[in-house]
Amino acid sequence: MSKIIISCAITGSIHTPSMSPYLPVTGEEIAAQSIASAEAGAAIIHLHARDPETGKPSSSYENFMGFLPDINRQSDAVLNLSTGGSALMSLEDRLAAPLQIEPEMCSLNMGSMNFALYPIAERIKDWKHDWEKSFLMNSDDLVFKNTPRDIAFILAEMGEKRGTRFEFECYDLGHLYMLEHFVSRGLVRGPLFIQFVFGVLGGMGADPENLTHMKRMADKLFGDNYAFSILAAGRHQMRMAAMSAAMGGHVRVGLEDNLTIAKGELAVSNAQQVVKVREIVENLGREVATADDARSLLQLKGKNDVRLQAAGAAFDK
Repeated sequence: MSKIIISCAITGSIHTPSMSPYLPVTGEEIAAQSIASAEAGAAIIHLHARDPETGKPSSSYENFMGFLPDINRQSDAVLNLSTGGSALMSLEDRLAAPLQIEPEMCSLNMGSMNFALYPIAERIKDWKHDWEKSFLMNSDDLVFKNTPRDIAFILAEMGEKRGTRFEFECYDLGHLYMLEHFVSRGLVRGPLFIQFVFGVLGGMGADPENLTHMKRMADKLFGDNYAFSILAAGRHQMRMAAMSAAMGGHVRVGLEDNLTIAKGELAVSNAQQVVKVREIVENLGREVATADDARSLLQLKGKNDVRLQAAGAAFDK
């Protein structure tokens, strides 16, 4: 089997500060946890931004620059910026930072969907910030918009014009067919890096049968022109990661996807999850990929040191 890429999603836009004191929200916290995760074995660091005062999901270029230069200076990890941002953001907002930073990798959601978070709110007794409860409870009427027009725009602006490669996030079977549609139009070239996403209410459940079926259909649609990774929300994280590793796939962990390290026990950091999944995959006989291994496998353009250094210097002034 090829080397296994470990991705780590540091903070995301789903979990709120009241859920865990270990969820990073400030630039310093996001940078420190990203660097530690890279040191623990994560080749790819998947990044969202937050308002450092409230912990609310942010699309601000300034908030991204609160951690990107430090991560870039102190690790060799692939920096994978979200183009999904938050389901509450407009497409223009979601792309504000990626368009300026021109990273080597971005995530790209392959379809519109319900994105229901409201069951989580029932487990929270004390709220740190006013926005959190309404954010979660109102998700019973939330549609995460990713239309074909949105996808085509991101492919053109980030991919064609800026040379960014994508982590294609597929929450359901239809998303694979949407990806195949863009491949057939010539707007996407391989090798594809497909993230199968399990356990989000509105997408496919974290059932082993769903993973084997997604793999079977991806084989049918893309042949040997793709690699797959999996992320599974919450308690399903490590079980599904082990299954992916055994099938020759890659894995993603991180506090964006799961706040625990074991049943009833909060993870104290993203790196703790990386260490755990690394032990699992190495015990299965897989060799963990370095950041440069990931760049070679996924044919990335490489780190954008000049742009990030210049932007960081300007931002610091």
